[in-house]
Amino acid sequence: MIVGTAGHIDHGKTALVRALTGVDTDRLPEEKKRGISIELGYAYLPVEAAPALGFIDVPGHERLVHTMLAGATGIDFGLLVVAADDGVMPQTREHLAILHLLGVPQAACAITKVDRVPADRLRGVEGEVRALLAGTRLAEAPIFDVSSIDGTGIDALRAHLLAAQAGIRRNAAPGAFRLAIDRVFTLDGAGTVVTGTVFAGEVRIGDELQVVPGQRRVRVRSLRAQNRAADCGRPGDRCALGLAGIEVADIARGQWVVDPRAASGSSRVDVRIDMLPHLAKPLRSGAAVHVHAGAAHAVGRVALLDAEAVPPGSGALAQIVLQQPLGLWTGDRIVLRDASASQTIGGGQVLDPLAPVRYRRVPERLVQLQALALADPAQRLAALLQAAPAGVRLDALPVSWGRSDADALLRGVAHQRVRRGDIDIAFTPSHWQAFADAVVEAVRGFHQRFPDEPGVDLARLSRMAFARVEPAVVQAAAETLVEAGRLARQGAWLMLPEHAVRLSEQERVFAERIRPLLMAQAFDPPWVRDVAAATGQLETVTRVQLNRLAKSGIVYQVVRDLFYDADAIARLAAIAQAVQAECGELRAAAFRDR
Repeated sequence: MIVGTAGHIDHGKTALVRALTGVDTDRLPEEKKRGISIELGYAYLPVEAAPALGFIDVPGHERLVHTMLAGATGIDFGLLVVAADDGVMPQTREHLAILHLLGVPQAACAITKVDRVPADRLRGVEGEVRALLAGTRLAEAPIFDVSSIDGTGIDALRAHLLAAQAGIRRNAAPGAFRLAIDRVFTLDGAGTVVTGTVFAGEVRIGDELQVVPGQRRVRVRSLRAQNRAADCGRPGDRCALGLAGIEVADIARGQWVVDPRAASGSSRVDVRIDMLPHLAKPLRSGAAVHVHAGAAHAVGRVALLDAEAVPPGSGALAQIVLQQPLGLWTGDRIVLRDASASQTIGGGQVLDPLAPVRYRRVPERLVQLQALALADPAQRLAALLQAAPAGVRLDALPVSWGRSDADALLRGVAHQRVRRGDIDIAFTPSHWQAFADAVVEAVRGFHQRFPDEPGVDLARLSRMAFARVEPAVVQAAAETLVEAGRLARQGAWLMLPEHAVRLSEQERVFAERIRPLLMAQAFDPPWVRDVAAATGQLETVTRVQLNRLAKSGIVYQVVRDLFYDADAIARLAAIAQAVQAECGELRAAAFRDR
């Protein structure tokens, strides 16, 4: 379990951690000289036959809230510290608000310096604290009266923390590894070392990871968890990773190290935001905000999606356009500060880290965002399928949810799945049927507008009628409809069955004569004039007949007067696919040589 302190400057957070663990977390000379914390501090309390209890001590100065946020994100237990002599102060309120916005699951409050005040003053501060906690996630948090000088209450607080750690049950659900970097340094014998809290997945020595935002790949060469050498780092662990393949200058606090399959950077993110109640004015679209997520921070602008303004104490759906990308997943908690970064104004939950640029306010999209707010991934996916007529991109789940177990999430959910290359999209049966009906109607509409054309090719159909749908999905629907007899295909053309081109007896005879000529040199067939000479027909007649065969899909016209047999085109397509599969790309020279 990771315990994070919170509270006003000089309220005794560092002294309390030292009393609990014996470790002084102020390691910088300037911190020792001035007697205040400037950077994040770390301490561990060894526990017999259990992982060590980890502490992150945060600075309490108002100008160092960004550092406090870097330490508070990802903690399991919030320890709010209030000095008995000062009572509740401005940073007490702001740090409490941050713990509330981050959804810290467990908390306690320590009233420190009780040796300095009389009993009536202590009772008064306890009342202040209880009133302050009311209405927050920490409302039921226990309060401990402690002194780091004479040891009052320290044993009771330590016992409470150890009991809380014993009660933690980690989620064993599969997920990609992800660690939020909050410290970077060089260590003799280990090279570049990053420390942070593991948010998801597991890591072992030898694993290849990626630093995000960015494309840099690294390898784990050493691993410590809870300040002990370890074989594996798991969710909730404080880990130190020695990384090969990167220098200290190329990595920084705020970045993540993740499984490469789940690596991405979000510049446009859809969120559910909640504003704090004490604000002086509502939040409006276009407002600049500072976004804190994990140990990262970026500036962005808010575009409200379902409201004109968000009054204090209210919530709304919004899209935030970031100036710098952040490595975000669905479900991440964020904290928002105002444009001057002087005040915490609210926070929220990431719904979609791969938010669309267009159609972001349409009712269909707002329903999808409500589905994305569900905490359970399986329920979230089931609800999202119901809200997404155009289907759900399962291939995006690793980078948006950190999950690659789509099969398990879909277990027990009726669905239709389309898998083509890198595309993997799922539909509910009703949405799939509605889409198939729409394809048939689109083909029917094409016939009505262009009655003289034999049909429509897939690329044109996709552009004209389904611009927001992956072409692979249109192709899959068309193939299903052809198999069911609701559409017909002749060569590249899709058509209604009653609209199919039917060759005359003379045209069928011509086709039987002409195809051996075209296939004799399949990839370099004769031109129209040569075909006419070989068949003893006029060139004009031959051209008309070949055009007729092209409309029926028996041959393909490549340029004027040059026609390829359909079987030759199929062979060329297969070669192109093979070259691309082997080389990772399709280049003209490689295709020509093959």
